Amino acid sequence: MKYADEFRDKAIAQGIAHAIGAEVSSQRAYRFMEFCGGHTHAISRYGLEDLLPANVRMIHGPGCPVCVLPASRIDMAIRLVDRPEVTLCVYGDLMRAPGSQGQSLLRAKALGADIRMVYSTLDAIRLAEQAPSREVVFFAIGFETTTPPTAVMIRIAEKKRLKGLSVFCNHVLTPSAMHSILENPKIRDTGGVPIDGFIGPAHVSTIIGTQPYEPLAEQFGKPIVIAGFEPLDVMQAILMLVRQVNEDRYQVENQYSRAVTREGNRRAKDEVSQIFELREQFEWRGLGLVPNSGMKLKPAYAQFDAEARFAIHDLRVADNPACECCAILRGAKRPVECKLFGTVCTPETPIGSCMVSSEGACAAYWTYGRVRDEQLRRTS
Repeated sequence: MKYADEFRDKAIAQGIAHAIGAEVSSQRAYRFMEFCGGHTHAISRYGLEDLLPANVRMIHGPGCPVCVLPASRIDMAIRLVDRPEVTLCVYGDLMRAPGSQGQSLLRAKALGADIRMVYSTLDAIRLAEQAPSREVVFFAIGFETTTPPTAVMIRIAEKKRLKGLSVFCNHVLTPSAMHSILENPKIRDTGGVPIDGFIGPAHVSTIIGTQPYEPLAEQFGKPIVIAGFEPLDVMQAILMLVRQVNEDRYQVENQYSRAVTREGNRRAKDEVSQIFELREQFEWRGLGLVPNSGMKLKPAYAQFDAEARFAIHDLRVADNPACECCAILRGAKRPVECKLFGTVCTPETPIGSCMVSSEGACAAYWTYGRVRDEQLRRTS
């Protein structure tokens, strides 16, 4: 296949669905967590769950960087921009991500804080060059996919001697979160949702490869299939997981072989390893403190570390008790089980991070589930 439309072929999708239906055992349930928000949106957009047998359930995982960023980190950023000399550069979804007590970066900007929406790390570099008297802080966020660009930005800042540029680092690691979900019974068993296998993230795996997932599959006896984002990718990954479960296998398989290798992108990994090191622990919304799951700058690059430069201290704040984002990120609940979903919480008036982010599960249910329901009503 060469073109996107070929990965959306209805007849092929139905053929894979037929194969899944023929191979599942009626004597057991199959519960697979798709870790990445891109997979959640593909499943909702193309109605893939409607093609699956009743005993094959997809569980939405914590695969959205904006969704899993805890409210405490938003509060820390808001405290940072209280300083009149600071200009904060952020990606668009972060502007409306909820902090505590109804705070957000968008609200802080409306109250006068100097917050700029950027599209890449290069925008932050240009801003630092144009405003050398300002303290330009880049709000770095994302899984392993977006960490290399941040590392390159620091390299460029060092070369250009941009003394006013720093990074508020919130990069996190996918395998550590998967390990926490499988190991911690408080997370694993919340809501009684056991997991039989994972659809592994696509973009992340283009960087780190498939090898980091192998210890997880071996230690916990869970199959993992790395899959692309097109509907045929997801359907084929589900079939591969069903076959592993039926054969009592727990291996890491690579459905997304057109973009992912076992070794990953060595140059990108080398760049990251030279700039960053592991934090002992990092807080995830919904998962709590996860060991070895976050990145921070190495001491050699402390001059670019906003937390060190501005003496930013860790905070611990509570999430909105009425919002079920934490349970949704653990796979314990679906968006429609939140009493706020579709009422006071919509993309126009988001209460939780799962509705704010374009990759969030609540945003996927609202965008695609609601449209599908409207279509069903018209045809009934």
